[in-house]
Amino acid sequence: MVIPFEEEYRKEFYKLEEKIFESNMWSEGQILRDFEEKFSEYVNIDSRAISSGGAALLAILEYIDVKGKDVLVPANTFWADARAVQMAGGNPIFTDCNKEDLCLSLNDIKKKTTDNTKAIILVHIGGHIAFEVEEIVKYCKEKNIYLVEDCAHVHGAWWNGKTGGHYGIAGAYSFYATKTMPLGDGGMVVSRDKNLLKFVEEFRNYGKEVIDNHVYYRIKDGFNFRMSEFVAALGIIQLKRMKHILDWKRELAKKYDQIFDNRVKIPQGMVSGYYKYIVFDTNLKQKTGQVFGPGDLGTYISGRDAEIPNSKWITEHHSCAPIYLGYEYAGKSIDELRDILIY
Repeated sequence: MVIPFEEEYRKEFYKLEEKIFESNMWSEGQILRDFEEKFSEYVNIDSRAISSGGAALLAILEYIDVKGKDVLVPANTFWADARAVQMAGGNPIFTDCNKEDLCLSLNDIKKKTTDNTKAIILVHIGGHIAFEVEEIVKYCKEKNIYLVEDCAHVHGAWWNGKTGGHYGIAGAYSFYATKTMPLGDGGMVVSRDKNLLKFVEEFRNYGKEVIDNHVYYRIKDGFNFRMSEFVAALGIIQLKRMKHILDWKRELAKKYDQIFDNRVKIPQGMVSGYYKYIVFDTNLKQKTGQVFGPGDLGTYISGRDAEIPNSKWITEHHSCAPIYLGYEYAGKSIDELRDILIY
């Protein structure tokens, strides 16, 4: 697989690199601030850059202070969610998903909630927004529980005017190399909470704040989670490419929808970013693995024995048809794709 990056955008990226060299600011400079501003405009919510999606999750959990508290996390997700909870001093409680969207099950959330539950991490799996998100928001408000959104997959997805990070106290985006908006690595915290965003600025930089050229260490949990100017510059260029990337994926998804009936079906009015194209019980000749497999389940990694029947079913019954930008057979007809993809 070749990561496509058009010549015109390479040239724009090189120009920004020259700007960084001329500025003598390779970190904590104007390019980072420009990237934060442009990403804020893109998702329509204030943003602060950080070194990774995992660091973004950790910053949010430190801010809401989950020490000694339970945090419900999906069993069917990457280890970063549970690990961030542990690093913040909380207890990850593995919670089941729904078969329809692979995202957290409200029904199981209700079963797993106790008086010690302080937060829920909702992962928008596969590029679409969790189908039960509005009901989960309502439940969290009723129970006075923080909702944290893991937005690592959801770049470009919208539903009723909202994207990832609009529903909870904050959202954590990832720009890892495989994502819809890849920077090699990097992350973003998005939130309407100005105090949380101020906390992130300090948390990512050893907990320090500079006032009148004096350094003050205001929070003890901060460390080096900065994003460099060079990564931020690539972020600015990738934002310019997002329409092209998403249009390409959605055109291919339209073809796939005519091939695969047993798939994740996006609700009316929702726009997916198609990080993955998820099909069930289909023997694919070509595929990009699974969203998460048996080795990713929280119970497998932690050694705990949680009741998560849907998550276990998902690992055994789904796979993903190739939908990454540059997939060599994207220009084929529907019939040709069917022959190429299905045994």
